[in-house]
Amino acid sequence: MMNGAKKKIKVPKRYAAIIKIGNNPDGSARCLKYRFNDLIKFTKFLDEKWSEWLWHNVYYNKGENKGKQAGNFTKHKRPVTNRI
Repeated sequence: MMNGAKKKIKVPKRYAAIIKIGNNPDGSARCLKYRFNDLIKFTKFLDEKWSEWLWHNVYYNKGENKGKQAGNFTKHKRPVTNRI
């Protein structure tokens, strides 16, 4: 390491989500994928960045449950806590 700089250790985010933000011209779903730690903050981010989002499926991104679905949310069925 140069100049005594410490190397940061990357810790995986707690959750991953697939978000439907609309449809493509051919009728297929237009989706995005994000990784995050806080459900409430993530939903607010979606409202600001992708106001047209329709739903998001949340999956565990680390630990023994990695890849398993943790929940699903819509604009009307929103998370009420920051963790599942």
